[in-house]
Order: sequence, then C-alpha cells, then structure tokens
Amino acid sequence: MRLGFSLPVFGKAAATPGGIAQYAREAEKAGAAGLWVGDRLLSPVAPVVAYPGYDSMPEEFHTVQDPFTALAVAAAVTETAVLGSSTINATQYQPANFARLLTSIDVASNGRLLPGLGIGWSPDEYAAVGVPMSERGKRLDDLLDLLETWWTKDTVSHEGVGYTVAESHVALKPVRKPPIHLAGFGEKSLRRVAERADGWLPVWSVPEQFPADVITSTLAKLRADAERAGRDPQALGVALRVNAAPGTDAATIAESVTRIVELVAPDHTFVDLTYLTGSVEEHLDLTGRLLELTAKG
Repeated sequence: MRLGFSLPVFGKAAATPGGIAQYAREAEKAGAAGLWVGDRLLSPVAPVVAYPGYDSMPEEFHTVQDPFTALAVAAAVTETAVLGSSTINATQYQPANFARLLTSIDVASNGRLLPGLGIGWSPDEYAAVGVPMSERGKRLDDLLDLLETWWTKDTVSHEGVGYTVAESHVALKPVRKPPIHLAGFGEKSLRRVAERADGWLPVWSVPEQFPADVITSTLAKLRADAERAGRDPQALGVALRVNAAPGTDAATIAESVTRIVELVAPDHTFVDLTYLTGSVEEHLDLTGRLLELTAKG
C-alpha cells in the first residue's frame, strides 16, 4: 500500500520553525507516498457555524499554516511524494492569483501537485475575505473554467464572477495539467465531480462513523454519472483522507486503513495526523509506525 500523510499545518507542530520542511523531508525518506494539506483561515471564538462534531472549533485550528506555503516548502525538500490538498477552500481566493499559485507549485515540484478543492462551510471565513457565501457554487464553476484556460492557452482572457482577466501572456504552464479533485457529498457537488473533476475526495473516519458502502456506492454512482456525461468513468480518480479520533492507536488506524483501501481501491490514501500528535517528532514517529504496520497488512 502506498500511504501518505498530512503535513503539520495545524496545531502545535505547525508553529515549529522549519517543521514542515523537516517532516516532509524525513517522511518521504521513510516511504510516505504523499504529503497533504488542509485549509483553515479562521478559528472564531464564537463561530456562526461550529466545526462538525464540536461545539466551537478544535484547539488544533488555533495555530494554522498557509497551505500554499506548506506545499511550496515540501516541494523544495522532496522529490517523489505527491503534494496534495484535501481540501483547499478554493472559492475564498482571488482566482487569477489562485491559478498562478497552483501553477508555480506544480512547476516547483516537477509535476507532483494534486489540487483537491472544496467550497468550505464557514460563514466567518467568507466574511473575512469579502466573498458572498451564497456564490460558492458558481464561483467554483468559474474557477474551474479559468484553470482550464490558464493551463492550456498561451494567452488568457476571462470574464469571471466579480473579476476580469485582460488578455494576457501566460507562458508559465504546469509540468502536466494537475488532476483536480473535488470534495463533497451533496447532490450538486457530486454532479460537479462527475461532470468536471479528475477525481473525488471522500473521507473515512477511525473509529468508523458510517459503513464503507457509503463511499463505494457513491463512487459507483459518480462513475455512472460520468459515463452518462460522455466521460471515461474509470478515469475518475479517488484521493481518500483518513481522519482518526484523538487517542486512536496506530494498530487500529492501520487495520482500518487496510480494510477501506481494499474496498475502495483509491488512487491515493493519506492519514490526517492533526488530532493524533503534537510535535513534529511525534508526527514522524507515528508516520513510521503506520508505514510499517500497513506494509505488514
């Protein structure tokens, strides 16, 4: 099994000077197949909408790193690991800047970027960036249009939602067009995955919060819908994030990961270490143990 892990972008480890570079370098040497980031702009004291499963926000979100910076750092100190996001709240960013950021990271990593995008759920974050939350869906569709143009045309012009890109030379192109994966379980989100995305971003929890067939049946429907849309259903990739509850031991995580990977057969799998460890050293220790246990499995 090729297993990846989250970079230390949240919590105490995120505040360690040089910690992201240290973890990325050593995790890849240990055998990590991918290095992944999430995205959190704010941790409100009294959020309009609390984090799912919490009354407020997890303490880990009090300390956060910028996901693009983390990916760029990881690109500089690694050579083979996939550099992914699950997920970046894409519609909270200015689209032209977003396109340039993704392109630059793909070039810096020699084509290893896997951008996993979502639309977020926090009204506080949307208020902070001055974007109407009600426009999330149409802004994501618009962004996907812009990225397609940005990555395939020598000159780019675009009339977007609230912005205009004048006809411009855009000579910097990704090493290969990054495979955009999209998050979501809602009807509109899944339709967008089937019709427009290169892959889907499901989430698995340890301990299990729902049966595995929630993922497998959704994936089967996605591929059927993709085929109806005239796309190759087997070309729709899967990047599976595994969230483990605080205090879950490595053996339990490894056993659950092995089982869900056998059932779903994702293209990429990574364990989110955010709630499991504190320091960079603890990140690395758990990474090594999980790699060893899943190799045995």
